Amino acid sequence: MASKAKTDGGIVETIKTVVYALLIAGIFRTLFFQPFWIPSGSMKDTLLIGDFLFVNKMAYGYSQYSCPFSLCPLSGRLFFSEPERGDVVVFRHPVNGSDFIKRLIGLPGDTVQMRDGKIILNGTEVPQVADGQFEETYERQGPMGHLPRCENSAGAVGVGGLCTKTRSIETLPGGRTHAVLNIDTNGFGDNTDVFTVPEGQYFFMGDNRDNSQDSRYGQAVGGVGFVPAKNLIGRADRIMFSSAGSSMLYFWTWRSDRFFKAVE
Repeated sequence: MASKAKTDGGIVETIKTVVYALLIAGIFRTLFFQPFWIPSGSMKDTLLIGDFLFVNKMAYGYSQYSCPFSLCPLSGRLFFSEPERGDVVVFRHPVNGSDFIKRLIGLPGDTVQMRDGKIILNGTEVPQVADGQFEETYERQGPMGHLPRCENSAGAVGVGGLCTKTRSIETLPGGRTHAVLNIDTNGFGDNTDVFTVPEGQYFFMGDNRDNSQDSRYGQAVGGVGFVPAKNLIGRADRIMFSSAGSSMLYFWTWRSDRFFKAVE
């Protein structure tokens, strides 16, 4: 009997340990970090389909999305540090609530316009410098099997062919640089009206400029529009893992050169 009681007690302790571990992991995920898989090509070549990263939910403080129950001292968002232009941010779509990841371009009070594919920020053109081409194989990518869009599609790129896009380095005020890609000449989002970012909201764009539904597009037509501060989830700082295949189990499709790569 004593042996049976000892066994039962061991099982109970094991179950308690597992439950406590899951609770701690859940709280850690809720408060500090959130895993995020890149599902689309809107942030190429900064982020590729199949990149896996952890979102730093403490980068900007607590929000109604990251702070459960009564753990937050205030409702809405309490900033520990302000979001900065150039940050790559995960946020919830203001209308449908799905998670998006884009680059922060416009801060509250900024004016943003696209003119001939260049950003006009507060009346000044954001400089771009040509940086060759981004090349990838024209094939289905990731679990959803998306085919990439190509600038050289007029050449009838077939499956297995070389898909290219013009690559430039863009420098935001303050000196932060990142790569942007171009697919279309005079594309739909290359020329826009002037947007004035409201107080408490932000303006986001994808780095793959002609393949991104972002703040250039109104929410009524499926775009992101302006994003309220309370919708910010966190900042993407580093890629932890990357796979080009439809499953992470296909080790031959792993991109080891992207493991632990900083997001710039």
